[in-house]
Amino acid sequence: MISKLKSLAVGAALSLGLAGGAVAQDIQFFSIGTGGTAFTYYPVGGVIANAISKPPGSRECGEGGSCGVDGLIASAVSSRGSVDNVNAILSGLRNSGFAQSDVAYWAYTGTGTMEGNEPATELRTIAALFEEHIHLVALADSGINSVADLAGKAVSLDEPGSGTFVDASLILGANGLSIDDVKAEALKGNAAAEALRNGKIDAFFAVAGYPTGGIVELASSADIKLVPIDGAGAAALTEKYGFFAQSEIPAGVYEGIDAVSTVSVGAQWFTSAKEDEELIYNITKALWNDESRKLLDVGHAKGATITQETALNGVGVPLHPGAERFYREAGLLK
Repeated sequence: MISKLKSLAVGAALSLGLAGGAVAQDIQFFSIGTGGTAFTYYPVGGVIANAISKPPGSRECGEGGSCGVDGLIASAVSSRGSVDNVNAILSGLRNSGFAQSDVAYWAYTGTGTMEGNEPATELRTIAALFEEHIHLVALADSGINSVADLAGKAVSLDEPGSGTFVDASLILGANGLSIDDVKAEALKGNAAAEALRNGKIDAFFAVAGYPTGGIVELASSADIKLVPIDGAGAAALTEKYGFFAQSEIPAGVYEGIDAVSTVSVGAQWFTSAKEDEELIYNITKALWNDESRKLLDVGHAKGATITQETALNGVGVPLHPGAERFYREAGLLK
């Protein structure tokens, strides 16, 4: 008899009762490493955790119940970001996690910013999710109008375990600067926004799908700008690293801020080759069913861009065999 389960960020408390003589359904927990709570990974992770979960006692799919994996309880776990998630997957601390496509590929191959590290050959892809844009945020009257203007300024690059830290370092380099040329801080999300608002830093980087909550809140309470990441520096970055693309954050995404040119990178969902093939097959199948589509569309502003049709876009790390089986059945792989 199972009398109670504590909810694990899947949206609701679970109360279970088993009829006399019935056999309890096996329960399996599955964690998704995300990022800071103020940015996009965490809320999207919560939506996906809900979509793939189907705790024992749930109503049937199509009858007002979950269409997730039978007996699965998934949880979105706040983390330091891409690098942290990759390391946690490889160590077995987490079952899966989100990461930027560049960070994951470099980890898998032991190249780029991960050169000198042992290749993470057991990393596997579940799906490409959405496009992330590099936000460079400063106060409107800061006089910071380009990446080059960051020289000598106090700038938060996020924590070293984050993909933001990796990409911010590359962007500085592409514009003739290094971390030593700025007064580097390691603040995440809301802490970076608060420090900017209070004048403790001059700017901060954030890599996130727009709109991202921490910046939405900041823009509603302070006069800020998004600094362009364009010109020769952006061209050099996108030419050297195929993961990056020149892109734009449209006007009106953040209160009072016009369209700004920047660079973007893909956000993808990864797991370990050690995870059971049938489990990952069922998780992938649950992610792309019609009921999950409804959850994604209403759960977060970025959810509508997470589609089965783009699930293999920019994938540079091999698919998990379970995910690969689903995509072959769906006709996305030959």
